[in-house]
Amino acid sequence: MSYKNYWEDFYPGQVRETGGYSLTEDEIVEFAKKYDPQPFHIDKEKAKQSHFGGLIASGWQTASMCMRMLCDLYLLESASMGSPGVDEVRWVKPVRPGDILRIKATVLETRASNSRPDMGTVRSRSEVYNQHGELVMHMSGVGMFRRRSPEK
Repeated sequence: MSYKNYWEDFYPGQVRETGGYSLTEDEIVEFAKKYDPQPFHIDKEKAKQSHFGGLIASGWQTASMCMRMLCDLYLLESASMGSPGVDEVRWVKPVRPGDILRIKATVLETRASNSRPDMGTVRSRSEVYNQHGELVMHMSGVGMFRRRSPEK
């Protein structure tokens, strides 16, 4: 199978951006009821009384949306081999109903695998911003990608 992006197509400093995904109140509540049923995610009245002053999305929902945007931005067209994990996730500012989110993904480092000549890793940082340009979440981690031309 041919892909648009292989490990060789990533380089330190490379930036990809996309966005325009909006969260509705119903989506926030539905996700939270299933996965993170804290009162400030599922109950408008209790959320008003919280230190957030209103309903907010679960950070895990924001992370899931970030993952979806990364898939649409480049992962689905890449020779992705998965990820060994995320090193850091930080929720900087609450995401509220109606917020329109966008991401900025920056490649920090690339490295050919010593044990797998068909694979390389890409360390990156993903930042999620709202419609006001405010950082709401960032995460960093490593992706594994098939190499176009494995070293022998």
